Amino acid sequence: MPACFIRFTVASGLLAVLAAIPALAGAQEGIDLGEVPEAVVVETLDGEPFDLASVIGQRPALVEFWASWCHVCLALHPRVMAAHEKYGDDVEFLLVAVAVGQDQARVRQHLARHGTPGQVLWDDRGAAVRAFEAPGTGFIAILDTDGRVVYTGTGTDQDLDSELARLVGQR
Repeated sequence: MPACFIRFTVASGLLAVLAAIPALAGAQEGIDLGEVPEAVVVETLDGEPFDLASVIGQRPALVEFWASWCHVCLALHPRVMAAHEKYGDDVEFLLVAVAVGQDQARVRQHLARHGTPGQVLWDDRGAAVRAFEAPGTGFIAILDTDGRVVYTGTGTDQDLDSELARLVGQR
C-alpha cells in the first residue's frame, strides 16, 4: 500500500474524530430539553404507589436517578443537599432509586447514614428511567413549573444552583 494512501487514511480518520469531539463534549444525555416526561407511577420506599404527575408541573422539580452503590451519586450528594437546603421550600426534590444492585432495605440503610434531600422513590420496573431516558445513575433532570425539562446532567460537577436560582426567581 502506498505511503501517501496510508497517511491520507490516518489523517482522514483523525479529522473525523476531531470533528466529533465538540459534538460529543456538548452532547446532552437523557430526555430532550423542553420535553415533558411521561407521567409514570413508581413507589415510595414503603411500597405505596407514587404518581409523578402529583408533583411534576406543580412547581419546579429536581429529579435525580440514584443508587447506593453509585460513586457519582455519593460525590453529588453534598451538592444536592446544599441545593435542597437553599431551594427545598420552592423546588420539589425527587430521588429515584433504581432497582439495580440494591433493594429497598439497602437504600434505607444508606439514607440513614447520609441523609436525604426530599422524597425518595423506588423505580423497580424502570418506568421513571424510561420516561426520563436516564442514561444511568448520577443523572439529574430539572423541570420547570410546566413540567418541561430545562436541565439535564451527569457526572460529579453539575451546576444545579444556576438553573434552580433561575427557576425560583421566575416564580
